[in-house]
Amino acid sequence: MSQVGTRGLQLNEKLLFEHSDKGRKGYSLPVLDVPAAQCPSDLAREDIPGFPELSELDVVRHFTRLSTWNYGVDTGCYPLGSCTMKYNPKVNETACRLPGFAGVHPHAPEDLAQGALELMYQLQEDLAEISGLPAVTLQPGAGAHGELAGMLMIRAWHEGRGEKRRKVLIPDTAHGTNPATAALCGYQVVPLASDGVLRAATVAAAMDADVAAIMITNPNTLGLFEGEIGEICRIVHEGGGLVYCDGANLNALLGISRPGDVGIDVMHFNLHKTFATPHGGGGPGAGPVGVTAELAPFLPAPVVVRDATQYRLDFDRPRSVGTLKGFYGHFGVLVRAFAYIRSLGPQGLRRATEMAVLNANYVRARLDPVYHLPFANRSLHEVVFSDRNLGGGCRTLDLAKRLIDYGFHPPTIYFPLVVAGAIMIEPTESESLESLDEFCEAMLSIAEEAESQPELLKEAPRRTRLGRLDETTAARRPRLRWEKSG
Repeated sequence: MSQVGTRGLQLNEKLLFEHSDKGRKGYSLPVLDVPAAQCPSDLAREDIPGFPELSELDVVRHFTRLSTWNYGVDTGCYPLGSCTMKYNPKVNETACRLPGFAGVHPHAPEDLAQGALELMYQLQEDLAEISGLPAVTLQPGAGAHGELAGMLMIRAWHEGRGEKRRKVLIPDTAHGTNPATAALCGYQVVPLASDGVLRAATVAAAMDADVAAIMITNPNTLGLFEGEIGEICRIVHEGGGLVYCDGANLNALLGISRPGDVGIDVMHFNLHKTFATPHGGGGPGAGPVGVTAELAPFLPAPVVVRDATQYRLDFDRPRSVGTLKGFYGHFGVLVRAFAYIRSLGPQGLRRATEMAVLNANYVRARLDPVYHLPFANRSLHEVVFSDRNLGGGCRTLDLAKRLIDYGFHPPTIYFPLVVAGAIMIEPTESESLESLDEFCEAMLSIAEEAESQPELLKEAPRRTRLGRLDETTAARRPRLRWEKSG
């Protein structure tokens, strides 16, 4: 690896409080030409101890410098994939910033918000067509929130039939939020072991009259398609249960396979993963849920409907599980997703999926000869390696830290839990052949270093402003507030 041409200057930067100089100001206001209004004393604070006093230039330079420390999908390959951050075309940002969308007030009367309601209605229709599930709510604010909405509807459906089922089946390759959601809804979680994919025989053996549902992630967290999903749905349905699909990995199926067509009853979408919205840092997202016609009466209220002359919010839903989110949900995310879907169209969505799968399999083919691949099944949008073949006593964390020295953001590590020392790589649909090759060359070079110079991995990163941190202390004793010393 070259020792010159590092990416950016390693500038140090003080805290804003440390830039402060008494009397310095970043604003100027004209002299009052009206009597000064008096703020009620109980609403006013005498002083803010330690509040920084800065010029405009101090503030601009401070935040501009900080911005150069960021690594994002706009500056380099981000193999964390759609799970956290995939590239989102800027046209979607432009769309959600249109004044008619950005400025619409959540309390605006329906007849003055027809454009926003029409977009939501059309998005519901698009998601229904994409998933094969005819009824959709846009209300949940994130994927796990969508899971909660879906499981509440499943519970309401059973209770409406006079049944009090207590169990939910969850395979070991499901997303980690699934067991938490089932437990939150009062269900006993029954884990199912898999051999990389879930077998129908395993489900049949666990199925009984107390099972309310199965929650299955497809493709699962190993990036593998659940090939027996049709038979699994049949078994669960025959036993009186319902099938919940965690749709967080829909990026691998879009335009090719519709979950509703194979027997799924409920599925949430992660709009911020499958379609468009920057999601790094935890949000905001959106987790709409699609259901079969049989479950439609239980959707959260309100639902956007279209009458003869206009769009409106339908609150008159006596069997609804209730309201789960204020107003319309995360409306800006809905606009971005709608813009993404309509700008690509059916063929474009399918092409994006094909490229996501192709890119993941290209990385798999290049790294498979060196890195341990725990499951030989054909990958979809992501591929999971382990650290078993790393030499020199190096582990997954060492690999991840060394990738930073090569100028790459590390991939997802130590997940899924079913693989010890997991290294999950999801390049997504946007990366070029050149960027994939650069990433693979870095991974292969690091594997060689692990054999010949393992200290390079164990002491990495070496080129960052700060070296390897004590992550346990950082997580358990974070310093979140500045305190003046001396």
